[in-house]
Amino acid sequence: MEFLLTALKAAAEPTRLRLMALCAHGELTVTELTQILGQSQPRVSRHLKLLCEAGLLDRFREGTWAFYRLTQRGPGAELASTLVDQIPADDPELALDLERLEAIKRGRAEAAARYFSENAARWHEIRSLHVPEREVEQALVQLLSPGVEDLLDIGTGTGRMIELFGPKVARAVGIDASREMLAVARANLEREGLLRNCQVRQADMYQLPFASGSFDAVVIHQVLHYCEEPAEAVAEAARVLRPGGQLLLVDFSRHDLDALRVEHAHRRLGFENSEIDLWFEAAGLIGGAPVHLPGGPLTVTIWPSVRGAAELPAANPVLSVSGVSQ
Repeated sequence: MEFLLTALKAAAEPTRLRLMALCAHGELTVTELTQILGQSQPRVSRHLKLLCEAGLLDRFREGTWAFYRLTQRGPGAELASTLVDQIPADDPELALDLERLEAIKRGRAEAAARYFSENAARWHEIRSLHVPEREVEQALVQLLSPGVEDLLDIGTGTGRMIELFGPKVARAVGIDASREMLAVARANLEREGLLRNCQVRQADMYQLPFASGSFDAVVIHQVLHYCEEPAEAVAEAARVLRPGGQLLLVDFSRHDLDALRVEHAHRRLGFENSEIDLWFEAAGLIGGAPVHLPGGPLTVTIWPSVRGAAELPAANPVLSVSGVSQ
């Protein structure tokens, strides 16, 4: 009863209802919300603080930025969604807010497109060396276990794995260390209409900002060859899996294209099945049969595994989370 009264009191103000409606359409910063509402930043920040304290909005940090969205978990999630749904769709004030929101989204999309175009050449150069991504994606879809509700994509980049799996799961979260890549991912998810159940966050793959056993499936797609400590990344991915949860690891089989080290910052020239098996075993994972997709000259391999029923390991207390509010 007390929670309900507190939440209703927090929402019972015109500006706060407008904020909730806007945050139901995507992840927004204080600056963006200030631009849309035409109000001072201190005033908007105070309203946001009250809504977060009432459990109606979630707040996530990325470096010096903070993003807000309608809460998706906990006792306030259903109430927040119900309240937003009760706002008349033809309300003139809301209509104007949404017009301004669309303008902000267009600006985001344009900035993301510029970043992608400036960096696309190096990505396309690597893609020309292996099988088409659609073949990899088809294999991943076939390997994903049925009944997955919560999925994590580590090193999400442009958010492609979230686009692929988002419509198939109840919740999908992508993490990446690069704010620029997250901007691209957000623009892509907005374009596909996936921000209701999908989100991206800035985080460190070596210490994920999630409790042990938080996800049914984890995907690490073309990330480990950049890692200084790939075994630690696998172990941390295993930590956040529920017993019986699935890890799908996608990367290159061992190769000798040393130019990828110099020109594309690859730390590892692919991986052997034997070393992946050792990492899986150390992390409490049971490896399945690898799926090899030969290309020219690189071979993409998918190493599937599932988490055993043993006790989940605790989070590493030494490593720090980069820019994520817990």
